[in-house]
Amino acid sequence: MSLRSIFKVIHRSNFGSLHLRVPVSRICVKSPATLTHHRSSSSEGISRYPVPNKKNLPFDIVELMEEVEQKGGFLPNVFKVLSHRPAEFRAFFSYYNALMNKESGGLSKADRELIVVATSAHNHCLYCVVSHSALHRIYSKKPMLADQVAVNYKAAELTARERAMLDFARTVCRSQTITEEHFSTLETHGFDRDDIWDIAAIAAFFAMSNRLAHLTDMRPNTEFYNMGRVPRDKANPSGQQVKGD
Repeated sequence: MSLRSIFKVIHRSNFGSLHLRVPVSRICVKSPATLTHHRSSSSEGISRYPVPNKKNLPFDIVELMEEVEQKGGFLPNVFKVLSHRPAEFRAFFSYYNALMNKESGGLSKADRELIVVATSAHNHCLYCVVSHSALHRIYSKKPMLADQVAVNYKAAELTARERAMLDFARTVCRSQTITEEHFSTLETHGFDRDDIWDIAAIAAFFAMSNRLAHLTDMRPNTEFYNMGRVPRDKANPSGQQVKGD
């Protein structure tokens, strides 16, 4: 994938809708030798690795961070933590975007987020369970389902289609043998072969993400915990969600 398409990141809810394309001509990549790291109050409790000072980061990464923060009101800690390695930051968000913001196929954005919650719960990843539960609540308008899935997806109030999807995602997550029976089961619920690839790829990608979160001791932003908990019909007249619940 070319650098022109690396950063198309879409966040809804508090994030609104963000589309950022960075021209190659504007990317200034600094070598590791010139990238200095600083411990500061902003990195306390976020990661066990130093979070780089913005002034030492490549322009394209800084621009993405500032755009996300402007649209959402806060910058998710994953951006700060992964900026420790700029080249891997780009690769991570390029693949993330290809999987999670895909406009084609039979998986909705809510489906994709629910896969992340279910597999991240299996991998005991606090950051991904909290942050992607928030996104699922926003996309699905179901404030309780992600919590149920995080605790025990088999007892959650899922449709038959969602349950088949998560059964398969957890099979991939556990590195169990995939057979044609898995494909047949999913196809009876309306998934085609490309959808099945998507389910598996999301489970696989976030298995890697979960392990990086464990390595770095990545902590969720406090803002994620309340996102999407109060339905819009209970919002105040200004359109802001009621706080406190």
